[in-house]
Amino acid sequence: MELFGEYARAFLCGGVLCLIGQVLIDRTKLTPARILVTYVVAGVALGGLGLYKYIAQFGGAGATVPLTGFGWLLSKGVARAVAEQGVLGALTGGVTAAAGGITAAVFFGLVVALLFKPKSKS
Repeated sequence: MELFGEYARAFLCGGVLCLIGQVLIDRTKLTPARILVTYVVAGVALGGLGLYKYIAQFGGAGATVPLTGFGWLLSKGVARAVAEQGVLGALTGGVTAAAGGITAAVFFGLVVALLFKPKSKS
């Protein structure tokens, strides 16, 4: 039963994040790219304020997998690197913390590009 509760909280948290994104698409003139950037910046801001950890504790993967979770990961990496390296850590910490995700995205993007041929939209 505990596993069901964990899945339900992840579904709820991820669903709320998707709902907010859909409302922004439907009700504003923001482009999808701006909405994605807004999500990352919101994750960084909430992480910097120390609030996103509570969302992640509640929602689990429903909070850490979306773009807000990526922003939170960046803020955690920067905070850790600044504590260890000083000001230089502000430039390197985020990329270091997110290196695994960035590498996976580039690798799988390459694999898909090599396996499939693009087709025109017409």
